Amino acid sequence: MMRCFFLSILVPVLLRADARPTLTGEERTNGEQVLKEVTPMLPEAGSSCAKVVDEKGGVLASATWVGVDGYFLTKASETPEIEKTRICWAEAKSAAIREIKRLPGHDLVLAQAVGVAGVRPAVFDAAAPLPEHAEWVAAPVKGGEEIRIGVISARARGIPGLGAAMGIRMDEKPGKAGVRILSIAEDSPAGAAGLQAGDVILKIDAEAVADFKAVHESIKKRQPGDPVQVTYRRKDKVEVARVRLASRTRVMMNWEGEDFANGGISIRTDHFTRVLQHDLPLSPRDMGGPLYDLKGRALGVNIARVDRVTTFALPAAAFWKEVAPLIEADRHPPRAIRP
Repeated sequence: MMRCFFLSILVPVLLRADARPTLTGEERTNGEQVLKEVTPMLPEAGSSCAKVVDEKGGVLASATWVGVDGYFLTKASETPEIEKTRICWAEAKSAAIREIKRLPGHDLVLAQAVGVAGVRPAVFDAAAPLPEHAEWVAAPVKGGEEIRIGVISARARGIPGLGAAMGIRMDEKPGKAGVRILSIAEDSPAGAAGLQAGDVILKIDAEAVADFKAVHESIKKRQPGDPVQVTYRRKDKVEVARVRLASRTRVMMNWEGEDFANGGISIRTDHFTRVLQHDLPLSPRDMGGPLYDLKGRALGVNIARVDRVTTFALPAAAFWKEVAPLIEADRHPPRAIRP
């Protein structure tokens, strides 16, 4: 009797579990009805956002306008050669880019769209109070074409960095010359650059490496997003690969390529002095774009997609006091002293 009773309880539960509806793509990204109610509250959010694209038109990152004369911020580790790219915004407008300064501590780059005027910038206040835990926030995506909403999901805090990585496991036995790669992580910098298991690393940039410790020491000096030139031997041929390093935490958490973020995670995900954590459904290509509250106040810049439910944004207080003087200095460079 007890066995029959157990089965009578278990079977309906299993049937209900099998019948659970799945979420559509729209339902995962707020849904049209929700956005219809929220978007009118953020009339300037979309116009303060743009996107940085490569030579083939592929989106590398979002950008936040910070000056009416074309100054903008974007994510530095996703745009290592930004002057080879273009910035695009409303109505298919685009322009060449002039790099002004990289801010490695924030993973930001300040640049200017060449010959552009009249854009609507985000207005940052470095002294404004930070949003509270569970407060609603919003961000434009796809260069300002859409708005996404979510909530602040943790208290503002610093995120320590564990350094950079290529995503390789190396033979620790001493060899005659170089260091043999034993395996390569899925979706890793090394794999993206074309390195394979069995390759023998000979140099990192111009520095010869004789053992695995030398490789570790060389990479430890660098930051996620930094490019390195790897000279390696494959069979009897010596070749060179350009590897863009990623955060060690990113590589180790995703070694087997699980894609636990459902859409990818950023190259650099840590080593920030202060972040706002939220749960907006964004992609790595949306990093560099602005973050707003529902009153239309610009809070900061989205900087790292960490996993499926975690995105970090830099609050204005972390970077604006450093960025604003750079813009003014670039607008008004010192005049040459006449003899």
